[in-house]
Amino acid sequence: MTAKRIAQFGLLTAVALVLGWVERMFPVAPGIPGIKLGLGNTVLLYAIYMMGAKEASLLMVIKVLLSGFMFSGLSGILYSFAGGVLSLVVLLLLKRIPHANIIIVSISGAVAHHMGQLIVASVFVLSRAVLGYVPVLLVSGVITGLLTGIVAKYVLKGLKLYREKPKASDKSNKDKE
Repeated sequence: MTAKRIAQFGLLTAVALVLGWVERMFPVAPGIPGIKLGLGNTVLLYAIYMMGAKEASLLMVIKVLLSGFMFSGLSGILYSFAGGVLSLVVLLLLKRIPHANIIIVSISGAVAHHMGQLIVASVFVLSRAVLGYVPVLLVSGVITGLLTGIVAKYVLKGLKLYREKPKASDKSNKDKE
């Protein structure tokens, strides 16, 4: 990795952790475990679309480990890692579809994240009773995935526009030629 890529990666990690911390301060559905807005996932979507699968995978692992150690402990890491892996696989597969809508990709990733967490919960609880929670998590996954997808769409759009603008120094150099 180049120094620029490492700096970019460090910034994305920091932003994902800060967004995760912020969303813990403002719970979406108090009293209902596992439902969060998923602001950190906008950073993961950015990494998938702008950096690539390897960097996005590494970002997910580091985000899960660091946020787990900072906020939730080992059980939180296990739940987040299961959800993160399943979500990342879905995101990467759907992103490969030509002209895939980032909002649909985001919704699918959010739902997959919840399903990964439910798989871990059913192993820990040793009961299928947790599957009764599926409708709640499906609805919340669609809503939160929609919101984070919209945010990611406009962030990526803005960043692509920014990258397409020629620098003033580039323009003046072309004028001199």
